[in-house]
This record gives sequence, structure tokens and C-alpha cells, in this order.
Amino acid sequence: MGKKRNESAGNGTGEGESPSPLSMKDFQVYNRLSVQMDQFHNHFRLVWNDLQNACAPTGKQKHPRQLILTGLAFCSQLDFHHSIEEQHIFPVLAKKMPEFRKELDLLQQHKKIHAGLAELERYLEDCRMGDVELDRAEVKRLMDAFGDVLWKHLDEEVETLGARNMRRYWTVREMPGLPM
Repeated sequence: MGKKRNESAGNGTGEGESPSPLSMKDFQVYNRLSVQMDQFHNHFRLVWNDLQNACAPTGKQKHPRQLILTGLAFCSQLDFHHSIEEQHIFPVLAKKMPEFRKELDLLQQHKKIHAGLAELERYLEDCRMGDVELDRAEVKRLMDAFGDVLWKHLDEEVETLGARNMRRYWTVREMPGLPM
């Protein structure tokens, strides 16, 4: 008698078994969320690098107002991105994927990132209002305080949403119903 397929596991393999190879079509179905998330994350990586370069002593110096506005937009956009994930995407994924449950790494990383974002945003807002003169070294220091966790998070989230992991939890038929 053949093995009964475990629909909730996605690929139906037992422990210790290798999953069957995916067709290109199934790979694309399973990898869709990873590709989409990576596009968002690449935007954040580019802006982060732009801000870091603008703060480096030998970097391309942005006008102070431009640096402040770019930094504030970065903070706002990343905060909004995480809000969407936490309210609309992670709860659906958490039904089957422990990686997206509140007590685990990805959401804990969000908390650490938000603490750093809040400090950076406060400082940049003070600069924008004219209460404080922009100090590029201070912007860099504030960014560096949460940079490692941010970059780790951007990479781990994309990897977690990759085809190899997604097929462990979801069937090909379930994938189109997932948010994003």
C-alpha cells in the first residue's frame, strides 16, 4: 500500500525522507512570496546604503534636508511595511509556520528594528524641525545600532518564504490563497 499524502505538510514526505524535486512551475508557485518580499526588501537595502553613503566622511554628500527627508521616508516606509506584515501576512502564515508566531525570531527582530527606527526618526524629526543641527555621524551611529538585526531580518524573512521552506507547510493549491 502507498503512503497517504499529508496535505498539511505540503510535500507529503516523512521525517528523514527527501522531498521530491519540484517542477519549475511548482517552484515558482512556492517561491512567489519570497520573490515579492525580496523586491520590497531590496528597496530598503538600497535606501539604507544610500543613507549610509551620505553619512560617510568620503561618501556622496546629500544636502542635509535631502538626507533628513530620505531618512524619515525610510523610517515611515519600513514601519508601514512591518505593520502590513504583522497585521495581514504573518497571522495567516503563522497558522502553519512556527517562524511567524509572535514569540519567535522574525517578530522579535521587528521589535528590535522598531526600537532603532523610533530613535532615528525622533532624531531626524528634531533636525527637520530645526531643534537640532544634522550630524551625519549621529545618523550613522543610530543606523548602525540596529543595522545588523535589520539586514539579518531582511535576508531571513526572504529565505523563510522560499520554495524549499514553503513546501514543508503548504500545498501547491493553498499557495495562491496566501496574502501578498
